[in-house]
Amino acid sequence: MLFMASIDEALAIIKRGVDELIPEDELIEKLKEGRPLRIKAGFDPTAPDLHLGHTVLINKLRQFQDLGHEVMFLIGDFTGMIGDPTGKSATRPPLTEQQVAENAVSYKEQVFKILDPEKTRVMFNSDWMSKMSAADMIKLAGQYTVARMLERDDFTKRYRAEQAIAIHEFLYPLVQGYDSVAMEADVELGGTDQKFNLLMGRILQKHYGQSPQVILTMPILEGLDGVQKMSKSLGNYVGVNDSPGEMYTKLLSMPDDLLWRYFELLSFRPLAEVEGFREAVAGGANPQDYKKLLAEEIITRFHDEEAARTAHKSAGNRVALGEIPDNVPTVEVSLEGQAEIPMAAVLRLAGLVKNGAAARDVLGRGAVFVDGQQFEGDRMFVEGDDCVIQAGKKKIARVLITA
Repeated sequence: MLFMASIDEALAIIKRGVDELIPEDELIEKLKEGRPLRIKAGFDPTAPDLHLGHTVLINKLRQFQDLGHEVMFLIGDFTGMIGDPTGKSATRPPLTEQQVAENAVSYKEQVFKILDPEKTRVMFNSDWMSKMSAADMIKLAGQYTVARMLERDDFTKRYRAEQAIAIHEFLYPLVQGYDSVAMEADVELGGTDQKFNLLMGRILQKHYGQSPQVILTMPILEGLDGVQKMSKSLGNYVGVNDSPGEMYTKLLSMPDDLLWRYFELLSFRPLAEVEGFREAVAGGANPQDYKKLLAEEIITRFHDEEAARTAHKSAGNRVALGEIPDNVPTVEVSLEGQAEIPMAAVLRLAGLVKNGAAARDVLGRGAVFVDGQQFEGDRMFVEGDDCVIQAGKKKIARVLITA
């Protein structure tokens, strides 16, 4: 028996942060059956280190688990050796069997920081794909046409640019679709860039006489720069295996307007609570306070509560480039009756510079960092502000603004 009594409540949780739900009426009908649904998500073990962008989809799987459904975490060890062509401008080199095995172990270790291992079925598509004969594979390939394959955006671009498309790349979406048949999936999750492959699952399930799966596409998370997608190669990521101090510093450095996107896709807090935070900031509350709440939630998830409580103490070790001491001192700066004070005054009163002229110098050189982000603009500090400030290479302190 599912713990959610109301289908409307379940739908609200399922649809949170989702880009597309295809089709919603079929999902409602499946929920009305009152049985645990089989929720599929596939991962090719091509990169063993996950970042928060990867966890957007995994968080949704956890929500399905909390609603009482069965999560099937598919490690595409067979498809990983084909190489997913999605979004690629050239044929992607396949992984070796050893690389797939090593990365699969790392994936399981990391995803169980979010998923409940007792409620998760870890599956490998080699279990059924490796048993297929050449005749079976030819029969599967006969379910779709080259013309329809070329409707995929990445294939279309490569074809028009006269870039090579290997025949085996056409097999990838077919195999991913057949996985849904083998697993008898009710729902499949994937990124927005996987929509073509997810729809393939519906087509093949119909062909094999199964009820077609419902599709949920999840958005691609922006990185800490707020512009490009989160990526290790771009350096705008928060890694699942980052230390608590690294997580804390990185998350507090995000642009203010990115905070609500992260709350929606990365937090498990009720949206009504998040909306209350947003209203508070619109009313003048410091967004840094809510970045800290989000950072503590995420650090607790991937480490523990104690690590979340003490993350700010180690954050200063990784605030920015430069020679930073291991132990960052805490300094209180009093407003002395003023409602707010500028950065130059904070630097001077915190002992980070000798005088006003030195403050203007480090500010002019762009050598001031607040919680790991280069300071720009004319921010005013108010009572309750609590942040790590670095002036130059060696002057650093955790500054607490008091009345």
